[in-house]
Amino acid sequence: MEFYSRADPHPAEQCLPTLSKLGNPSVSDQIDVQAISSNWLEAFARQISVHNVEGVLDLLVQSSFISDVLPSDKDGSKKAPSPSPAGNTFPVYWRDVLALTWDYRTFEGTSTIRQFLTSQLAKMQMSNVKLGSIAPALEKPFPDLTWIQAFFTFETEVGHGTGIVHLVPLASAQAHTTPKLLTLGEITWKANLVFTTLEGIKGHPEKIGNHRNPLPNHGRWEEERKKEIAFEDRDPTVLVIGGGHNGLNIGARLKALGLDTLILEKNERIGDNWRTRYEALCLHTTVWHDPLAYLPFPSTWPVYTPAKKLANWLESYAETLELNIWTCSTVLGATQHPETKLWFVKVRKPDGSERLFEVKYVIWAVGLKGGKAYTPKYPGMDKFEGQMLHSMEHKSALDHVGKRVVVIGSGTSAHDISAEYVENGIDVTMVQRGSKYVTSSKDGIPLLLGALYNENGHPTHVADMIGVASPIPVTAGILHRVVKIIAEKDRETLEGLEKVGFKLNMGFKDTGLYIWIYIRAAGFYVDVGASQYIIDEKIKLKSDSKIQAFTESSVRFEDGQELPADVVVFCTGLSNVKETLREIFGEDVANSAPQIWGLNKEGEKMGVFKEIGYKGLYVMMGDLSVSRFYSKHVAFQIKATEVGLLDESKRYTL
Repeated sequence: MEFYSRADPHPAEQCLPTLSKLGNPSVSDQIDVQAISSNWLEAFARQISVHNVEGVLDLLVQSSFISDVLPSDKDGSKKAPSPSPAGNTFPVYWRDVLALTWDYRTFEGTSTIRQFLTSQLAKMQMSNVKLGSIAPALEKPFPDLTWIQAFFTFETEVGHGTGIVHLVPLASAQAHTTPKLLTLGEITWKANLVFTTLEGIKGHPEKIGNHRNPLPNHGRWEEERKKEIAFEDRDPTVLVIGGGHNGLNIGARLKALGLDTLILEKNERIGDNWRTRYEALCLHTTVWHDPLAYLPFPSTWPVYTPAKKLANWLESYAETLELNIWTCSTVLGATQHPETKLWFVKVRKPDGSERLFEVKYVIWAVGLKGGKAYTPKYPGMDKFEGQMLHSMEHKSALDHVGKRVVVIGSGTSAHDISAEYVENGIDVTMVQRGSKYVTSSKDGIPLLLGALYNENGHPTHVADMIGVASPIPVTAGILHRVVKIIAEKDRETLEGLEKVGFKLNMGFKDTGLYIWIYIRAAGFYVDVGASQYIIDEKIKLKSDSKIQAFTESSVRFEDGQELPADVVVFCTGLSNVKETLREIFGEDVANSAPQIWGLNKEGEKMGVFKEIGYKGLYVMMGDLSVSRFYSKHVAFQIKATEVGLLDESKRYTL
């Protein structure tokens, strides 16, 4: 099979700093990692303190290599081309999250990094670089990959930050110019990756830990909370639309920074976006990966969280963190004043009355992908006499006992729902429209997530930074190797699926599901049992022809086959998030907003975690871990703006 036998090097690995590209240095496990890291950071700090761009660049790998791993097409389906230029070269990166750019940027190549530092190093007044409290470590993820990972702290004009550097061992002949103190024997240590992220605003710490309120509250707490939530005599500073995990995370971050915030949720209860979904729904990511901001799961929590349990946790989280939330509240529309740039947001309250808010900031918190249920249109659908519903409307297989069910789609919800039908003795056929990447929860997820998120690993916020530090092109190379290992472990399942006609792929350019999530938020299935039902033909499969039309009692295909059906469940994903944006904010905002979700040419997420072309309008989107990390940076931007520390002239953006 292609995904076991593909010969290396694979184009997805073009950005990996393999030992062969470094001149085949011999690196002992006994090297003094602390000394090497300290020496490099001392040299780095000296050059930073005098804003010496060329001095900083001397400490980094010199490279003109420009990768072509990232998608050149909208959905990322094109195969990776051969790397250019060819040869034993690899890129050098500096990734910044707000600290030096007030944006999310990944700079590739010495020339691009030089331009960035020339513009921003003195302007942002980076200073006081020190070795961090987390011990440097020698990392060897594969036999031909070796680097030292070191943390550092720093300050800027407006805040303080954390950095991560990867130091790679170059055979000295390949090191070009470098301070002698960084050359040990025949090896010179230089950075091929620098990561900087804003961690706090000067003078405005989060109200957590030692900064929380130290005073007791005798008898006034309940009354004060009711008044705080009611907003009878004031408008909030920030209005968050959506009370799912994105809305709750950003609400918690804003509260910790002292920003008056109201979260609007259309459902009756917090968590209903999970509580009202189909019975079989369960998270496919782990307990270590999925905490919300400031509140870890109890040590008794299961590794994989059932949807209804998560729903109750979200509700408990909102209460525990004292977030201001209005449930059963529908946003009717939002417009911006052309001169003041304030937002006027009309809301229908539970009692049917309306409230017009006047706020500085609106955050559109719309879940992983946003949008509404998408149902494709086929001829004859209006003639079908059975029941048609979207997976968002599906509740339980028991609703369809004795029926013949056709499930259109082959992603996660299609598998979960089809498996539930089988387990309740209901005839079900899955219609596969396109190939999918399949991995197992038993072997795949631990290999994908376990290195960062595990029982004995780094604290969650540290694991988040390590994961975010790696640019997408580098991550792609690592993932390609990991995915091959996973495929070998899943060989029996994958071969069984292919045997019955299930169409497989190996994910974005053979790198699995991780980058697919950032490009499409779709296209994969983490197997928790449904794959075996397909192999055993308990879930029947139709994958060899496209749907042509519906009849009164069946689904007809282009090859002439008809599937009799009493129930058709469309597991066909969500519509473009801009359509829901259009309903609330109008045509002008929806049409002029950038693409929301997906990756730009630097590998950064598009249209999220920053203003989307209108002052004060932000989008929060992503899974639990993405939301947890970037919610902090959305809150920092708003806080810095409120206190006059975000100078637009110092923003360095695409």
